[in-house]
Amino acid sequence: MSESQLWDVVDDYFTTHLAPDDEVLDAALRDSEAAELPQIAVTAPQGKLLQLLAQIHGARTILEIGTLGGYSTIWLARALPADGRLVTLEYSPRHAEVASRNIARAGLDKLVDVRVGAALESLPRLADENPAPFDLVFIDADKGNNPHYVEWALRLTREGSLIIVDNVVRGGRVADADSTAPDVQGTRTALELIGKHPRLDGTAIQTVGGKGYDGFALVRVLA
Repeated sequence: MSESQLWDVVDDYFTTHLAPDDEVLDAALRDSEAAELPQIAVTAPQGKLLQLLAQIHGARTILEIGTLGGYSTIWLARALPADGRLVTLEYSPRHAEVASRNIARAGLDKLVDVRVGAALESLPRLADENPAPFDLVFIDADKGNNPHYVEWALRLTREGSLIIVDNVVRGGRVADADSTAPDVQGTRTALELIGKHPRLDGTAIQTVGGKGYDGFALVRVLA
């Protein structure tokens, strides 16, 4: 058994006992695959982690940058109270259509606002609405723009809010200072911004599993 196969086996074990089959979530994955969306959604254990972080934090408002088929959206929205709110931004109209159907089937469409368009265009419009600060922001979109997304997340949150940036390891390429790849450059710049910004305090964790070798950054907004 290869190392990556072992990671999959362990992930399957964790999923079986800690994030067991859920018809709504399974259907969201099936419909996303049938619509030929990229198979890059978070795994079930990762989705459960997002839900637990939101619940532990007592989040009432969540911003998600990058919806895809709505799989992570459903995990996050299930952590919200009945009067909570989740705004999710998706570049592709086709992806957003699939996500909206998945979210509605989950019975969460009254909590979730799916907005279509480039996030760097949607975020200023969202800010113009002067929304209440978001308690949690999940960033999982085009990695080259991660620094901009972190800056917008800081603008749209408050002291104590959490920011989660997904896929920060890039298969280990994040440590390559000579890389010119946009995803690596964007991720490195975002991490360095987090490390030096006076209003941010964070860490990054490497992970292995069904999504291979990757990781995430977890950030707390300071006063």
